[in-house]
Amino acid sequence: MRALRILLIVVVILGGLFVAADRLAVNFAEGEVADKLKAQEGLDTTPDVSINGFPFLTQVVGGELDDVEVTMDGYEATAGGGTEKVRIDDLKAHMKGVEFAGDYSSATAATASGTATVSYAELLKAAGSEQVEITSGVTAGIVGLSDGGNGKIDVAVQATVLGTELPEPIHVLSSVTVKGDKVGVTADDLPSFGQVDLSDSQIRQITDFQQVIDELPGGIKLDKVEAAKDGVEITVTGSNVRLAG
Repeated sequence: MRALRILLIVVVILGGLFVAADRLAVNFAEGEVADKLKAQEGLDTTPDVSINGFPFLTQVVGGELDDVEVTMDGYEATAGGGTEKVRIDDLKAHMKGVEFAGDYSSATAATASGTATVSYAELLKAAGSEQVEITSGVTAGIVGLSDGGNGKIDVAVQATVLGTELPEPIHVLSSVTVKGDKVGVTADDLPSFGQVDLSDSQIRQITDFQQVIDELPGGIKLDKVEAAKDGVEITVTGSNVRLAG
C-alpha cells in the first residue's frame, strides 16, 4: 500500500509538471504569434491570441493547432480603392487547423470564421455628409446613420428645396447587404421632396451608397452583414488564412 501511495504521488506530481510546462509553452506561443501578427498587419496594439485545446504540446508534436482565437480592436481596413481607411472594431476570428513553423515565423489556418463591427459614424464617411445638387432647386446629403430596428438602418437625409432648408432631416429605412468586398446601403422606400418631382434614380443618388472593405487581416473576406444597435455587424470567413509569415 505504501508503494502504491508513493506511485500515485509521483503520478500527480508529474501530471502537475506536465500541465505547468504545457501552459508555459502555450503562453509563449500565443505571445510569438501575436507579435508576428502585429508586425505583419501594422497594428498599433498587440492583438489577443488564444490557442485553445489541451494539451498544447501534443498539438505541437503534430504540427497543427486545433483552434486559435484572435481578437483585435481598431483594425483599419483599406477602403475606397486604397485611398481611404475604414476602422473595424471588435474583430474576433476562430482559426481552425493552423499549421505553423517551429519558430512561429509562419502560421496558416485551413479555415477561419469571425465577426466584427463597423460603427455608423465610420460608415457615414462613405456616404459623405455634404449636400449635393440632385436637380435644379434641390440639394441633399446624408447627415446621420443609426439603428432603424429589425435589421434596418435609419438614414437621415437633410435637404434644401427651392432655397429653403427643410426643418428636420428626412428619415429613410434602408437595407444593408454585402457583395464581394462592398457593403451596400439601399433605401427600402424612397422619400419625397415636397412639391419637386424627382425620379427614383435621382433620389437614390443620395439615399443609396456603398463602402468597399478589403485587405482584411490574413486575407479573410466579408460574408454577411446586419444592422445592429451600434453599427453594422459583419461576418467574415476565409480559407488558407495567414496568421503570420
